[in-house]
Amino acid sequence: MTTRSLRIDEALDAYLTALLPEEPAVLVRLREATSRLEAAGMQIGWDQARFMTFLLRCLGARNTIEVGVFTGYSTLITALALPDTGRIVACDINREWTEIALKYWREAGVDDRIDLRIGPAAETLDGILASGNAESFDFAFIDADKTGYDGYDGYYERCLALLRAGGVIVIDNALWGGSVANTADCSEDTKAIRALNEKISSDPRVEAYLAPVGDGVHLAWKR
Repeated sequence: MTTRSLRIDEALDAYLTALLPEEPAVLVRLREATSRLEAAGMQIGWDQARFMTFLLRCLGARNTIEVGVFTGYSTLITALALPDTGRIVACDINREWTEIALKYWREAGVDDRIDLRIGPAAETLDGILASGNAESFDFAFIDADKTGYDGYDGYYERCLALLRAGGVIVIDNALWGGSVANTADCSEDTKAIRALNEKISSDPRVEAYLAPVGDGVHLAWKR
């Protein structure tokens, strides 16, 4: 028995990877297309994708939100995990990257489940709230700007208001490459992630767990 998480070395990583199901071909093609972009490092990995799929299906999620689409890999993962009647409101500001996403969503036959909103995500979420849709979503995935009004804390608050009781928010990059534990790192992004991690961990509105999956995902289950 151990009281600490195991360190994932190459051998253990290979063992875990070997137990994953085969990545669908459309996701492989999307990953390869994304790998040619300068910002390719923003894409989540297949292991995190499987974690999200498992979580979505356990929740029985139907209505979801995504803040930060990039080339649409995580959005596609979510769409594939939803029932035919499921719906994703996907928020991003970059048309070039989301054009890539649209191609692969159509190829996978799930584009009708995805409502892509181009524009500042904070404004999109505020609009959904203003239209009377508070507490109507099952799941939210946040992977976008870390700081400012349009940053992680603002997205968290808006998504929490939109989430039903029993719904889950997943916040990506919660470990930020380990920088959150480096007290010498005082970059604005790192400080914003640290502050939100601390806020969520003591937020009485949620049950929370920071899982060491991918670059760290902070899970918040709404009470």
